Amino acid sequence: MGQDLRNYTVEDEAFWTSTGKGIANRNLWISIPSLLCGFAVWLYWGIITVQMINLGFDFEKSELFTLAAIAGLTGATLRIPSTFFIRIAGGRNTIFFTTALLMIPAIGAGYALQDPNTPLWKFQALAFLSGIGGGNFASSMSNISFFFPKKVQGYALGMNAGLGNFGVTTMQIVIPLVMTFGLFGGEPMILENTSGTLIGKIPAGTPTYIHNAGFVWLLALIPLAVAGWLGMNNIRDEHVSPDIPNPLGSFSIISFMLAIGFATAAFGLWLMLPEKVGGSGFMISKWIVLPIVIALTVLLLKLIPGQVGQNLTRQYKIFGNRHTWAMTVIYTMTFGSFIGYAATFALAIKVVFGFQHIEVDGVMTHDIANPNGPSALMFAWMGPFIGALIRPIGGMISDKMGGAKVTQIISIIMVASALGVAYFLKQAYVSATPEEYFLPFMVLFLILFAATGIGNGSTFRTIAVVFDKEQAGPVLGWTSAVAAYGAFIIPKVFGEQIKAATPEYALYGFAVFYGVCILINWWFYLRPNAYVKNP
Repeated sequence: MGQDLRNYTVEDEAFWTSTGKGIANRNLWISIPSLLCGFAVWLYWGIITVQMINLGFDFEKSELFTLAAIAGLTGATLRIPSTFFIRIAGGRNTIFFTTALLMIPAIGAGYALQDPNTPLWKFQALAFLSGIGGGNFASSMSNISFFFPKKVQGYALGMNAGLGNFGVTTMQIVIPLVMTFGLFGGEPMILENTSGTLIGKIPAGTPTYIHNAGFVWLLALIPLAVAGWLGMNNIRDEHVSPDIPNPLGSFSIISFMLAIGFATAAFGLWLMLPEKVGGSGFMISKWIVLPIVIALTVLLLKLIPGQVGQNLTRQYKIFGNRHTWAMTVIYTMTFGSFIGYAATFALAIKVVFGFQHIEVDGVMTHDIANPNGPSALMFAWMGPFIGALIRPIGGMISDKMGGAKVTQIISIIMVASALGVAYFLKQAYVSATPEEYFLPFMVLFLILFAATGIGNGSTFRTIAVVFDKEQAGPVLGWTSAVAAYGAFIIPKVFGEQIKAATPEYALYGFAVFYGVCILINWWFYLRPNAYVKNP
């Protein structure tokens, strides 16, 4: 318990059966809830912003979409340094420290949400810090990959990611519930619009404790930090973490590398934002800014002097492997879609189906509340729930069928589902009774979520087979870092297209991307003479 491990040879069947399996499962079952809280804190803005609308916070809908987008950008960028934490700082040190850091944005959100006059920039700053939770996925997945043999990598990584991703569903259920009573005291606010929880609608005029949305995560984060410190392990073998410093040294290295990620993410936001909100005013396209942020982060990390820089040089060998780039694109299709849709789903339901879309004096308006609209907080949890629940199943199916074959099947389903969602979005956003289109929209979106979950499990299998043990962990971290930009891109694109009154265009674009991924997966892993056949 808590000790450093040496000679951890999990591919040795006798060692795995007698010793390794118990150690691996203990680390996995501490890792999962820690990762769950990371996802919850990272993505809770998708639910909080819905309730901010219901409580009458004085922000435009397009401004509220920026909170999820900012958290998405930071979380994805922080995954780049997090990719390399395990070899440099050790698994136990990393998971303990990054879990403890989640308390900072959780406490901050709790305080900021107590005042409806809190300015937008403070919420944007807290969304920026929430990215810590997004970054944790890369280090968590890399860490767990070292504890399990290849024969069960699909299962182990699927469990860690799938149940960890239940943080999205857990958050979408817990936050609306804890807002209904004074769990942490404080003054309630009064609902101006009908809200909802998993068990039903809550009428306007009801007292609501929105600040509980931040504070509630402390109930889990504090014991999880303790469990991580006492129950997890650093593996000190050559292919994992041979030269990690003492815990304080590890925490310092992690903090410095996270600071680089924060700095490059902030630079990216500065390039994109208008001058009136503290940006550069250049308004550079996100499609240009993201490659700049990624490349700058990788470069600055490489410039760290001493042993850390040398360690990164060794891990950066993954960038010379063509499979790294193929799997980065494919993983972005699956996990990037899941995390982006999860960040956007609730607010999209609210904006599209919660308002009537009617023509007034020749101009289409979208600001009249729809009394028959579905409650976003009652339904938004279902998509992420299905996507996360099915992920381990996707890994287990792929362990039997092969990862690439499963990925190909779900890619085709994702194209069809995205086009179907686009059609019903288009119909709803020009209708005075958009609720008529909600059922087919919801069914197709749930299919889309399920496909992302299965595909996420299948890509874990492919990565575990294609890469050797030393490279598999960093590749998992790197691909998850790039894919996590879906949590920035999808809310940003949805926000832009909602403002342009063409939300269906967002799904058209995603469907085209999925088609490209079908071709890449076939070329690398399914065609005759593929580089690796159906890994």
